[in-house]
Amino acid sequence: MRRKTRRDKRYEAVWLALALWTVVHLSPAGAAEDPVARGKYLVRAGLCIACHTDYKNKGAELAGGYAIEVPFGKIYSTNITPDPETGIGGWSDEEFLRAMREGIGRRGQHLFPAFPYTAFTRMSDEDILALKAYLSTVKPVRRENREPELTVPFNWRFLLAGWKWRYFNEGAWTPNPRRPAQWNRGAYLVQAVTHCAECHTPRDWAGGLKPELLMAGAADGPEGETAPNITPHEKTGVGDWSVEDMVELLKSSYKPDGDNVQGLMERVVIHGYEHMTDEDLTAIAVYLRSLPPIDNRIE
Repeated sequence: MRRKTRRDKRYEAVWLALALWTVVHLSPAGAAEDPVARGKYLVRAGLCIACHTDYKNKGAELAGGYAIEVPFGKIYSTNITPDPETGIGGWSDEEFLRAMREGIGRRGQHLFPAFPYTAFTRMSDEDILALKAYLSTVKPVRRENREPELTVPFNWRFLLAGWKWRYFNEGAWTPNPRRPAQWNRGAYLVQAVTHCAECHTPRDWAGGLKPELLMAGAADGPEGETAPNITPHEKTGVGDWSVEDMVELLKSSYKPDGDNVQGLMERVVIHGYEHMTDEDLTAIAVYLRSLPPIDNRIE
């Protein structure tokens, strides 16, 4: 048996410290012991309420029906209340994990990637099951899900197997041991939970994200709205914004120039970001400021 060197011991110490940090810090403060409280926080952070509530038609919270406009038509968010017939009340932990991690529905069907399982796949099992634990406590609402209204061939679910092969990278997020704890927390939130890239990255003709323009903005984002470049590029991005400026926008919807965001971004601030801790919002800003600046002017 090989004797451990001082270098081996240093690596072990680093990984142990990182593992301990992950347990303590990758959940909201005070929620680690209570999965329901942790799930309630993550439902906000994951923007579940903003997307799974049809505010336009005064729908019940988390009961679905919100129309997500995509270049190929409309996809309606689903009922994620614990109603046993129209919601997720009868789902097992395994079925919920499979939907979040693999984009596979309860009946074994491929889910359309308007549901951002492409990001949620990076969440930890503990956080995914905490989400489910909280959702099981909300008021069940009986509301049938609506089928997508998409043009041919984008409404053919079997084609999603090929789409996943081309664009979907399944697997949980792993921390970067060369980065500080705050950066890792921000990376986890942005990449897995808040799924910023899903709106702020342009897509190709088949709806796949363009990785070379990650976070560089999209002229035709969700609901047909423009999603700005949030890389730290000085001219076309947010390079002149401070971490404090970014945190303020996420908390209040206001930009450094005094203007406020509207549309979908305003909704996700009101029903998501403003309920997050200052520590998490700062971690998000720190991570976004660390991204490579990309010159991509969005008109």
